[in-house]
Amino acid sequence: MYRRISSTTDHSVVSGHHHVYFIEGDGIYRMDNRQRDLEPEQVLNVGQVSGGEEETESKNGERKQTFQWIVQRVRLSPQEKHLAATLRAAHREELRCVIVKLKRETSTSLDPSHILTTLDKVFSCEWATDEILFFTTLEGLRCSRVSRLDLTSGGSRATSVYEETRPDVFVEVALSRDRQLLSINCNSRTSSEVLLVDTTTTSVEPLLVQPRQPDLLYHVEHWRRKLIILANTGPGQEYQVVQAPLSSPSMVSWVPLFAPPSGSAVKDMDVVGDHCVLTVRTPTNELVLIVIPLTHPEKAYTVPLPTWACSIQTGDQAWQTKAKFTEDGSVRENQEDYTTSRLEACSQDGTLVPVTLFHAVPVEGLRQAPLLTHVYGAYGRDLHMDFCPEKRLLLEQGWALAYCHIRGGGEKGLSWQRQAREERKLKGVEDLHACLQHLFSLGVSSPSLTALKACSAGAVPVGALCNRHPHMIRAVTLQAPFLDVLGTMEDPSLPLTLEDREEWGDPLGNPRHRLSISSYCPLHNITPQCYPSMLLTAYSSDARVPLAGVLKYTEQLRKVIHTHFTTDPKSGCEPAPNIVLNIQPGANHLGPDDFELMLEEEALNLAFLYKELGLEPPRRKRRKP
Repeated sequence: MYRRISSTTDHSVVSGHHHVYFIEGDGIYRMDNRQRDLEPEQVLNVGQVSGGEEETESKNGERKQTFQWIVQRVRLSPQEKHLAATLRAAHREELRCVIVKLKRETSTSLDPSHILTTLDKVFSCEWATDEILFFTTLEGLRCSRVSRLDLTSGGSRATSVYEETRPDVFVEVALSRDRQLLSINCNSRTSSEVLLVDTTTTSVEPLLVQPRQPDLLYHVEHWRRKLIILANTGPGQEYQVVQAPLSSPSMVSWVPLFAPPSGSAVKDMDVVGDHCVLTVRTPTNELVLIVIPLTHPEKAYTVPLPTWACSIQTGDQAWQTKAKFTEDGSVRENQEDYTTSRLEACSQDGTLVPVTLFHAVPVEGLRQAPLLTHVYGAYGRDLHMDFCPEKRLLLEQGWALAYCHIRGGGEKGLSWQRQAREERKLKGVEDLHACLQHLFSLGVSSPSLTALKACSAGAVPVGALCNRHPHMIRAVTLQAPFLDVLGTMEDPSLPLTLEDREEWGDPLGNPRHRLSISSYCPLHNITPQCYPSMLLTAYSSDARVPLAGVLKYTEQLRKVIHTHFTTDPKSGCEPAPNIVLNIQPGANHLGPDDFELMLEEEALNLAFLYKELGLEPPRRKRRKP
């Protein structure tokens, strides 16, 4: 599988005036657009960034072990004089930003070890001019401060620009597509506040667009000295596109330009030339593009995408007026061999829940097929459906892949999340149960051949379902699982507790919230019974999901399973479930960045699934002569 997809581009490309910059292995390289036959030139060697070593103890005594910096973002100054790159340590929650001077084309080749300056803990950064960089710094897991870095002939100077006092607000900086406005975006889970810096003037005093209001979310772009704003001021508090003059940006000046059809969900907005482009999920859960001519918004039109398209990304086009889109899942090889079915399951309260099913044979032939079901359902985020080689491998081996878009996620708009937030979190568990029942009723697989897969907050509905309906699935794989909701939300000293109260509720200050969390929290509802087998992968320094909660859950689960089989040895649950805890080093909440470690982790997941579902391991297909 790796050999077949290894030629697919897997790095970001940033376009400058005369060069294309890309990330490759040991650093950042560039190629001259005008001389394609030249070898790539290295701009930054991350191995030479200071702080690349840490001391570790081995059996032979003390030694130094190099850890790798991983490039996160690349930002070019307007005239391509400087480059800023944010880096993250491979096994730590450690961030750094390096500033590199880019010599002109007539100069000698770049020295990749030459760095003008470094900044610690930088999360996001944007250039206002060739000499002024705005950046945010991460303290714990929260960004609250915006600073400005001035590059001068005598060195550099950093000054504070803005500081957010609310503990539940995360601050980032971004640049409009035309590079004329720099925005300071201050977002909580349920509200927004945006400040703007005009990069075309000498003033750096931020201009407030609209003061924060409860449940008001908005995002700002720029077009011809006007603001193009995506705000949840449409029908049902869903997103619509509005316009306001830059000189008077507050809500009283917002003029509606376009509202998507009822039942549609806006996922992203971009301004390209004289057009506003929306990425929209339709009522049938398909992705389309809606193009709004800003000079004639009444002439908006829809661009359909392939039925198998599950997510799209806009390419970096900082120096162009055309947008390029990448459709994840775009490996074209034998695309016709697989089918995408979009289904709906009726939940307990009558709500129709979307299910996306990928399969290689017709639905009626899936009764004996193993089924891997994915779920998330939190923070208004869509379930991750980007292309994964291991998922392609499973399809080739006859598996069916189901994605359950339960409430709490964002697949059907902002209201989809609101329906399963705080006291209504149990709705997501009911949705997941309904999705599995619907798949089985259609003849897709069976409980003994079904596995559930989730990561982070997606472990909450999975864990709750296992407590309530453990016989619906045979195996579960969880990555960085959030399982102790009650204990976490009762501890305000943890880095995300205050921010997450708008999602899970406040059990300390609201008795109803405590009662609700107590009713579904995976850890606090474990009971002696036969559970599905589980593989839990956790990371020892993960600050988002503390290891203590995963350890407590694993210990409690093993204990009640032992109790169940001791008191009721003839329960009919054979064989006994395996509860496997895989603790990996590092702080990366999303899993390892190292390719070999990633392969090892995925190989363990696949081996676990095949063993627990009683399947023969996959065999390498012979190539045709």
